[in-house]
Amino acid sequence: MVYTKRLKAGIGAVRAALLGIGIERQGRRYAEHGEHETADDAPLVLVACSGGRDSMALAALSERVCAMLGVRCGAVIVDHGMQNGSDEIAAQAAGRCERLGLKPVTVRRVQVRADGRGAEAAARDARYAAICDVARGTGAAAVLLAHTKNDQAETVLIGLLRSGGVDALAGMPDTFVRDGVTFARPLLGMTREDTTGVCEDLGLQWWDDPTNGDASSRGVRDHSLPLRSRIRHGLIPFMEEFAGSDIVDHLAGGARLTRRDKDYLDMQADQVAARAVLEPEPGDAVRLSAIALQAEHPAIRTRVVAHALAAANITATASQIESIDRLIADWHGQSAVNLPRGYSAFRQKHVIRVCQDGGHANRRRPR
Repeated sequence: MVYTKRLKAGIGAVRAALLGIGIERQGRRYAEHGEHETADDAPLVLVACSGGRDSMALAALSERVCAMLGVRCGAVIVDHGMQNGSDEIAAQAAGRCERLGLKPVTVRRVQVRADGRGAEAAARDARYAAICDVARGTGAAAVLLAHTKNDQAETVLIGLLRSGGVDALAGMPDTFVRDGVTFARPLLGMTREDTTGVCEDLGLQWWDDPTNGDASSRGVRDHSLPLRSRIRHGLIPFMEEFAGSDIVDHLAGGARLTRRDKDYLDMQADQVAARAVLEPEPGDAVRLSAIALQAEHPAIRTRVVAHALAAANITATASQIESIDRLIADWHGQSAVNLPRGYSAFRQKHVIRVCQDGGHANRRRPR
């Protein structure tokens, strides 16, 4: 077939992503023209597929690139069970992936449990847990996610609305590791229009999630709609009309540049954390050395605190992290900082302790 410009761009993006995480051509014969059978023990790449246009485009592109490299290509579909007929939608997505030649194709149904953070966050955690479980079970070398340049711009705006700072501006990383599984996002340089075009070029059908649909019909101030949907159909079009420029490209490009700054700050924070994060004692979720942290720059101190809390699965706002930082650098006997789920952070001599209410039995007030 004749490859269109967007097909060539998509194939190049997927290939670059795989090479970037160390998945290379499995032999010289795969560089030659013609079809070549992939070895049964070749590395396996999984595509996380919802059946939407972005992930169907990624599935098709990945199958082609993997064949060129002599790498196996499969798919994992997560059924959240949050919409009527979700099992049928998942089955249709699986069928389309199988017809593209992806193998194995796994459908995993999950239960989304509310935990006070909202349905979207709970569904995301359940989805990642299922994907990681499938990836480990199949021995996959990596999982590809179909987030696009539009998703990146929306993520930046969501981050700015919820927290702000360098991390919000940096958006989503190209690659990351979660629960021992390597993930990559090859399509961050392509738009949703591009992925729609890839599907049209290849004659692929897709499913449109109604929660991602046109918010204008219900009004962008309808807070029953997901925040991302209101940003996609309300805020970004307004910003583009106001600025007279491509806001998606601007935000995504800014994220790419800011990601380098974030990566450097994270690297510096990790070096400090190696001596500042202490082994927890009974009853503690986190222990930090105030002595090791107090001379560091505030940007590093707060990053060490945030990373330590996240590693302990403790969610904290920027304001709460700043309050913990004052326990380190501006200590004058202030009271504990209350955190979600009954956790609190307090200073005991030269140590910052974070524990739940039941873990305060050994707490003594400093003199």
